[in-house]
Amino acid sequence: MSLLPDIAPPPTAPPEYPNGLPPSADAQARLLILIHAFSETAASKGIEGRMKLAKLDFLLRYPDHFNRLMAERRPDADPGDDPWLTGAIEQSMIRYRYGPWDPAYYALLGALTGKGLIEPKHENAVATYRTTPAGRTVAQTLAESESWRPVRDRARLLRRHFNLSGTTLKDMIYRAFPDIVEADWGTQL
Repeated sequence: MSLLPDIAPPPTAPPEYPNGLPPSADAQARLLILIHAFSETAASKGIEGRMKLAKLDFLLRYPDHFNRLMAERRPDADPGDDPWLTGAIEQSMIRYRYGPWDPAYYALLGALTGKGLIEPKHENAVATYRTTPAGRTVAQTLAESESWRPVRDRARLLRRHFNLSGTTLKDMIYRAFPDIVEADWGTQL
């Protein structure tokens, strides 16, 4: 049983999703936990911008890349456990205009917004994503489970050590992983 509440879709034609499938509950949970890690304190704004969200999610989904950047940025810090014990990534990201991207973000963010779990705010043409009270409750419940605790821990490490602008994160990723820069647009990473 999923902890994410179900909301009946409107009686229209089914939306077109990037891979033909609606956003998975696991992908929604991963993004919710990530957004919540950046929304935990009253002073935090959440995640500012889709570019920043995508780069943080890239580091969350690709632990080898996270470990490499963490070793460069904070060599004394413990990177914690790999949140993906199987080593499998649910869906690969693609190389897009500003680096790693997942075409499912629009559907995922829409699903989380529609369920009342995140609240997007738009200021100066930048979307900021923050958990709602309901989203906090679901994220905290998920994060306490054995299977999602390493994801929460990794998301908190991202907040602590990589809470930078989307452009700064993009530049770090481009510098550290030239194969991403050299990949053609649309190439799976």
